Amino acid sequence: MASETMSYAGATVAPAQSKRETQMGLMWRRFRQHRLALVSLWIVIAFYLVAILAEFLAPTDPSAYSARYTYAPPQGLHFISSEADGSWQLGPYVHGYKTEIDTKAMRRTFVIDDSVKIPVQFLVASEPYKLAGIIPMSVKLFGVADPRAPFYVLGADRLGRDLLSRLIHGTRISLSIGLAGVTLSLFFGIIIGGFAGYYGGWFDSAVMRVVEFIRSMPTIPLWLGLAAAMPKDWSALQTYFAITIILSLIGWTELARVVRGRFLSLRTEDFVTAAQLDGASDWRIITRHMVPSFMSHIIAAATLAIPGMILAETALSFLGLGLQAPIVSWGTLLQDAQNIRTLATAPWLLTPGICVVVIILAMNFFGDGLRDAADPHGR
Repeated sequence: MASETMSYAGATVAPAQSKRETQMGLMWRRFRQHRLALVSLWIVIAFYLVAILAEFLAPTDPSAYSARYTYAPPQGLHFISSEADGSWQLGPYVHGYKTEIDTKAMRRTFVIDDSVKIPVQFLVASEPYKLAGIIPMSVKLFGVADPRAPFYVLGADRLGRDLLSRLIHGTRISLSIGLAGVTLSLFFGIIIGGFAGYYGGWFDSAVMRVVEFIRSMPTIPLWLGLAAAMPKDWSALQTYFAITIILSLIGWTELARVVRGRFLSLRTEDFVTAAQLDGASDWRIITRHMVPSFMSHIIAAATLAIPGMILAETALSFLGLGLQAPIVSWGTLLQDAQNIRTLATAPWLLTPGICVVVIILAMNFFGDGLRDAADPHGR
């Protein structure tokens, strides 16, 4: 019997153990070397956590309004305060407001009153609600104990509604539309592009002509035309699903071309021929053998497609042809920023646009890093 160890110069050396690493493990190891993509991943995770925990994180009801504080400026959070006796006190608080009259514009303006301090508390009791529509809760992450006290960390809109709370709830709608739209695009792209690349022939030609026709149409007018075709008497939920389906019907073409190209190169591989000779059905060959072989590329392509879905929803809602009130999304929030005069007096209404820029950049960097990690020929 062969010995399991080898002796060399009086020392016993055990044979090296072969360590097998999965494709996803190799992909993750290479992805971690892309520092910018890794940071972007954590930013994307943070945004989606905000979307999931929107009711808990938002300090007030996004639809609650106060005519007394229309266009109230951001108060800003402070954590260290100086007392009259010269001592220092730790604890979050915001300053109150005082009103002044602008003699030139002849209108009321709000000014931060440094003499008034409103304490901010954590885990504040609130009206009962359901977290994500499932878990009953009656506590908020932070807020003020006195519901009559103003609390506008990011300012208020034209109806005196808290912009921070509306921004948090809008994160859920905008990000979920992107995720749901890409999921449907994945389904259409993999099925249609996969069968086109696997069978080829007239079916492949027909699919490619349809893809080229859709991609040749101007994107913005196509979105506007399909969105304008929706009945005006639809509910907010119906409009939400309609926008998602519209974006998916337009966004599947690029992924279908990617999947078709991969299938054209894979259908002549030995493992596909072996599966055919073994009697496997076409559906099993496609779903169990061909698609998993380049699933990492599909994930990377889907990650890069989500920003396009978010921008599409934001553009439609901003132009008034997408989601409408009372649904709160980044696009509907930006509708208040269309007026130059409004922006001159309330520039904080552009905050949703900053969120759009941040999440788009983060997802693009994350998708680039994922694509580089999934490329077997990359460095």
